[in-house]
Amino acid sequence: METFSQLIDYYQTNATYVMEAFWRHFLMSAYGVIFAAIVAIPLGIYIARKKKLAVWVIQTANVIQTIPALALLAMLMLVMGLGTNTVVLSLFLYSILPILKNTYTGIQNVDGALLESGKAMGMTKWQVLRMIEIPLALSVIMAGIRNALVIAIGVAAIGTFVGAGGLGDIIVRGTNATNGTAIILAGAIPTALMAVMADMLLGWVERKLNPVKNKKKKFAGAL
Repeated sequence: METFSQLIDYYQTNATYVMEAFWRHFLMSAYGVIFAAIVAIPLGIYIARKKKLAVWVIQTANVIQTIPALALLAMLMLVMGLGTNTVVLSLFLYSILPILKNTYTGIQNVDGALLESGKAMGMTKWQVLRMIEIPLALSVIMAGIRNALVIAIGVAAIGTFVGAGGLGDIIVRGTNATNGTAIILAGAIPTALMAVMADMLLGWVERKLNPVKNKKKKFAGAL
């Protein structure tokens, strides 16, 4: 109960600071994932057509994913210095793999009969991609973005070690305070809530974009 009381007191005293840290933390995570999506989605579509190249690209993304977050931040800091740009770049690199793999898988799993039908109707490659492949793969791609954002929110907390701010600042301050548990929770709880809310929201979008489920609902409605 004492920890809970201290937690409430901390939020009441530092509400503005916590909200600013929350917003900063979210923006770093979101920017990293958005930039990754801009690169990984076109790359995933490209390697879906170049299967020999796909192995090398995905393996390279796998290697990046295995680098410990703190080590990656330290390496990037030597090049880019302190600040949010270093964290955003590290989140960009960590977000590449889930988006890339899901894009590749989504495009690969599009029914070949539908592609042939599109070509038979006189569609160009661009039209087939825009009107058939991307719509059918969109829910799978969104699942990759969803996973990437949840990972990014967790990793962004260590951005405090390179002066990027965010909720990680509150957590680290808690390790050096007398009422440390309450302060650590003051940073950890919003981080967890952010990850859960992002997962739920993008999960809802993913379900809405699922063509199979949408067809079942339309069919059920017709009955």
